Amino acid sequence: MTVLVFGSANADLVFAVPNLPLPGETVLGEGVRSFPGGKGANQAVAAARDGAMVAFAGCVGRDGFAAVATGALREAGVDLSRLVVVDQPTGCAAICVDHAGRNQIAVAPGANLAARSAQVEDAALHPGVVLLLQMEVPAAEIAALVARAKARGARVVLNLAPPGELPAETLRALDLLVVNEHEAAVLAARLGCAADAAGLRAALRTDVAVTRGEAGAEAATAAGLVAVPAFPVTPVDTTGAGDCWCGVLVAALDRGLPLAAAMRRAAAAAAIACTRPGAAAAMPEAAETEALLATR
Repeated sequence: MTVLVFGSANADLVFAVPNLPLPGETVLGEGVRSFPGGKGANQAVAAARDGAMVAFAGCVGRDGFAAVATGALREAGVDLSRLVVVDQPTGCAAICVDHAGRNQIAVAPGANLAARSAQVEDAALHPGVVLLLQMEVPAAEIAALVARAKARGARVVLNLAPPGELPAETLRALDLLVVNEHEAAVLAARLGCAADAAGLRAALRTDVAVTRGEAGAEAATAAGLVAVPAFPVTPVDTTGAGDCWCGVLVAALDRGLPLAAAMRRAAAAAAIACTRPGAAAAMPEAAETEALLATR
């Protein structure tokens, strides 16, 4: 095990709609499909399909949605020995996707709120492990796991999505913080700094990467700024793109790639994910990402 993901696993119900509903508006859809999802599971699948050895710690319920939520994890060969079945219902997301590939998402966390940092034993948190976290499980458990992981020498990456609150000392303990433009703006407002990678790094004193969709991504580190363009594609469904970026980034860092190269690989994989429906189901295999990288 080299990549350990602590996070959420959901069943995603994806509705194809001509346009995203406005407040109070009902839009008749063109179909509905179920996919495995949840930011934690999505990122674990992305990392595994990119070639990393991955373990996942989280919770699902005893209902029929549990098999949907864990299906892609099992297919990708992710170690699920730290997955716990609880009495709460499996997390579920309702996702509307319009003709332009834009999405609108509502999530019922369910069993994800039962996830506990104790599911990850101390022995799993060592210098050879990259720990990847998101914000769809309890913040207190994330903070506790970050503290334990840093004390034992693990490399810690947090995707602050959705943009929940964590203690400043938790954010400063990270090796890398990943946010999108919206999450960067929310965090910057709390910190009273500029909503870009450089501003956030100056405020937190930890490395920060900001993803900007089709505008690419930027990172601020002690060595300076890194900017990586996006790979242009015609999107079908952007639901899992950010999760794909994070999972592949961590897989690349785990293999020893420098941050700029890891970000470029993540951008290529995320572009491929945008051309497919679903979240975890859309994550590319390493060979597909390498083929796109070879074109530019």
